[in-house]
Amino acid sequence: MILAIDVGNTNIVFGGIENSAPIFVTRINTDKNKTEDEYAVIFKTLIEINGSSADSFDGAIISSVVPQLNEVLRKAILMLTKCEAIIVGPGVKTGLDIKIDNPATLGSDIVVGCVAAVAQYPKPLIVIDMGTATTIVVVDKNGIYRGGIIAPGVRVAMESLTGNTAQLPAISLDAPRRAIGTNTADCMRSGIVFGNAAMIDGMIDRLSLEIDGEPTVVATGGLSSKIIPNCKHNIFIDNDLLIKGLEIIYNKNLD
Repeated sequence: MILAIDVGNTNIVFGGIENSAPIFVTRINTDKNKTEDEYAVIFKTLIEINGSSADSFDGAIISSVVPQLNEVLRKAILMLTKCEAIIVGPGVKTGLDIKIDNPATLGSDIVVGCVAAVAQYPKPLIVIDMGTATTIVVVDKNGIYRGGIIAPGVRVAMESLTGNTAQLPAISLDAPRRAIGTNTADCMRSGIVFGNAAMIDGMIDRLSLEIDGEPTVVATGGLSSKIIPNCKHNIFIDNDLLIKGLEIIYNKNLD
């Protein structure tokens, strides 16, 4: 079993995966102030809660958009599992052909998600990741990464709205019954939930005009289950996409 860890700006998602089947997946808050000892304790506790043990892992791999945590997490994993983790970055084989202005600037999370999508779904692809930022990217019919868009994430937009206005309350992300809100909370839910769904639908339409072939659309990320069901396009939700992509990349680097 492989320990796969995806470090985002808001959450760290990690899990055990074996033969493309996630054994468990869980998430914790990303905290740049925690030490390797603290992360080791947290990982150990959650691994055991999910019915596994630290000595059941044959290897580990990390994808991170928070560089400050890379060495901390590498040491925590080594301490806990005795495995030297692969960190996705320059020099790591991914199998993804990247054709953008500067491939070195592409986030490892996007690479990992695209690797998994290419392995599982028909190409061409549009891959959506709804985290702190919402990314919508394109892999063409030949499996080449072509680029995409970055937009403010759902929670970032909501926190900006409530944090910068005196009279707008914090709300849940449940979809309202109607687009036309008749109270403040429902007006906000409509704007956040339906507004983001409409943005995704609109970007799929625009990106599809620049793609040769009908794209398969796949979404992942913690907030995808709140927004994607309200979209008009047929979109597959795959919350384990990055964990599966990490296993694929790990196996490519065993030699």
